[in-house]
Amino acid sequence: MAFSKQILVFLVLVGIFNLCNAQGLKLGFYKKTCPTAEAIVKKETASIMAVAPTLAAPILRMHFHDCFVRGCDASILLNSTTNNQAEKDSFPNLSLRGYGSIDRVKSAVEKKCPGVVSCADILALVARDAVSFLNGASWPVPLGRRDGNVSNSTEALFNLPPPFFNITQLKASFASKGLNAKDLVVLSGGHTIGTSHCSSFTNRLYNFTGVGDSDPSLDSNYVARLKTRCSATDTTTLVEMDPGSFKTFDTEYYTLVAKRRGLFTSDAALLADSETRAYVTSHATPQGSKDFLKDFAKSMVKMGKIGVLTGSQGEIRKTCGFIN
Repeated sequence: MAFSKQILVFLVLVGIFNLCNAQGLKLGFYKKTCPTAEAIVKKETASIMAVAPTLAAPILRMHFHDCFVRGCDASILLNSTTNNQAEKDSFPNLSLRGYGSIDRVKSAVEKKCPGVVSCADILALVARDAVSFLNGASWPVPLGRRDGNVSNSTEALFNLPPPFFNITQLKASFASKGLNAKDLVVLSGGHTIGTSHCSSFTNRLYNFTGVGDSDPSLDSNYVARLKTRCSATDTTTLVEMDPGSFKTFDTEYYTLVAKRRGLFTSDAALLADSETRAYVTSHATPQGSKDFLKDFAKSMVKMGKIGVLTGSQGEIRKTCGFIN
C-alpha cells in the first residue's frame, strides 16, 4: 500500500512539473524573434514529403519517442559520442528514419534566424506538417521548447512502451507521462501510416507462448497471410501497418484492430480495456474519421508538452546532432 502511495505521489509531482514548464510554451512564440520560422518549416517539410511521403510515419514516431524520454527536448536527435551511447542508437530507435530531414529544416531556419529556433520545436512542427501533408490531422503547436543536452540509450529502453506491452502496461506507461487511456488509443491511431519490421511481431506468428504457437488474439487468416511475408527469423522485411492505406492518415487502423488484425500485441491490447475498446469500435467506420482527427490533434498537443524545457533551461542547439 505504501509503495502504491509513493507511485501516486510521484505521478502527481511529474504532472505538476510538466504543467509548470508547459506553461512556458505559447502559440506564435517566434513572432518577434523569427516571424517566418513556421512558414520555413512548412515549406521545407512539404518539399521533403513531396519526394518521400513515407517519412511522415517515422518522423511522427520520432517525435513520440523524443517526448517519452526526458520530455520533448530533442534528445532523440543527439549523436552518440565515444563516451556515451545516445537515444537514437538504443534498440527501440534503430528503425527510425528522417534525421537528415530534420537537419535540412533546421539548416533552413538557421540561415534566416541563427540560434533562435530550437531543434525540439522544429521536430514538433515537422511532425505536424508531415501528418497534415498526408491529409491527416493538423494541430496548433505551442512553441518555446529548449533543447536538452543529455541523451542516454538506457533511458530509451526504460521509457518507451514496446510493441509487446499489454493494456495494463500501456496505460501505466502513458500515465507516467501525464496521458490517459483516451490519449493511448488515439495516439495508437498513428499506426494508420507507416511500416514495421517483421521482427516486431513474428513472436505472435510463430512462438507466442514458447511452444511454437500463434497469438490467439490475432485473426488466424491474417496469421497465415503474414507468414507468407515473414519467416520466424526475418529481421529485414517491412510490412505495412495499415495495408492498402499506409500512406493515408485515416481510421482504417481501427477497422483492422476491430477485426483482430493489428500487427502488434499493443494494438490487440486496445480491445482488452472497455474504454479503449469502445473507441476502437466506434471509430472503425468512415463516420468516425472526423472525430478521430480532432482527438488526435488534442492528444498531440498534450503529448508535445511532456517534460519540456523552457525559459533559460537547456539551450538552442546550432546543429541538432550536437550540443553547443
